[in-house]
Amino acid sequence: MNTNLLNKKNSKLPKAGSPTIASWLLALRLKTLPLALSNTILGSVLAAHAQRFRWSVFLLAAITTILLQIISNLANDYGDFVNGKDTSERIGPQRMVQSGRITAKTMLRAIIALGIAVSATGVWLIVIGTHGLHTLPILIFVGLGLAAIAAAIKYTVGKNPYGYRGLGDLFVFIFFGLVGVMGTYFLHTQTGNWEVLLPATAMGLLSTGVLNMNNLRDYEADKNANKITLVVTLGPSKAAYYHAGLISVAMLMACIYTLLNYASPWQWLFLLSFPLFLLNLKKVFSYKNSIELYPELGKLALATLLFALSFGAGLLLG
Repeated sequence: MNTNLLNKKNSKLPKAGSPTIASWLLALRLKTLPLALSNTILGSVLAAHAQRFRWSVFLLAAITTILLQIISNLANDYGDFVNGKDTSERIGPQRMVQSGRITAKTMLRAIIALGIAVSATGVWLIVIGTHGLHTLPILIFVGLGLAAIAAAIKYTVGKNPYGYRGLGDLFVFIFFGLVGVMGTYFLHTQTGNWEVLLPATAMGLLSTGVLNMNNLRDYEADKNANKITLVVTLGPSKAAYYHAGLISVAMLMACIYTLLNYASPWQWLFLLSFPLFLLNLKKVFSYKNSIELYPELGKLALATLLFALSFGAGLLLG
């Protein structure tokens, strides 16, 4: 950690008293939590379709996923400040550490406390989900759990954060798609199913799309702060086509899964979410000012949640 930078920045900020509830709610970035729940819901509904759903797994997976998202949000707030990436050019929600509403030390303590909490819920989830299995699956899930916590924190925290090297998209795809959906499915069913890879890929791509929206919005600020996201590498124009690819392939994966497992017209219920994604794509290709993308982030997260819910409802009704 660059303590000189931290002290220098803190000296320029107003003295912060005890953080208010409002400050913490802003730091949590509640609009991102529906996205975190989407992969748990999708993995659980796929398990329910296989008649292997367990409430204990669903609830613990949901709590663990939400805690991981919150840790990621707080770590992003903290890490961007410590690494000097938060500037007045940011268009997104106000950062609590940069604004002085929460001190860096207090934010770090909160991250550590939540890290302990998510470790506890994660262990509990693994114990219930792998009960009766051999050692190898248990060790795999322990490793995945530790990797998920590390990924949530290391996005912008540390000497060489992967979020500043254009790798954020890859990690979001892996943990909010493949691991989130397929891992939840396995903990419910204790079995694997290669076809689950298709909706898991769809969820990973949509989640990556939310991150891409965030990075499109912050393009100028990130570029000037030398925060190398994939959007900074590609440029806004190519990043828009990349965004279209993420959404399009996600929908294609959902359609292929449905065709392979078709039993009822209800299974096409997820098509109701398509107009929301098309509206999002229209905005990505037509916006004139980055500030226009600010509300799109929450809309895309909710559209992803609607996709997960409608996809699951179609499976269960079918």
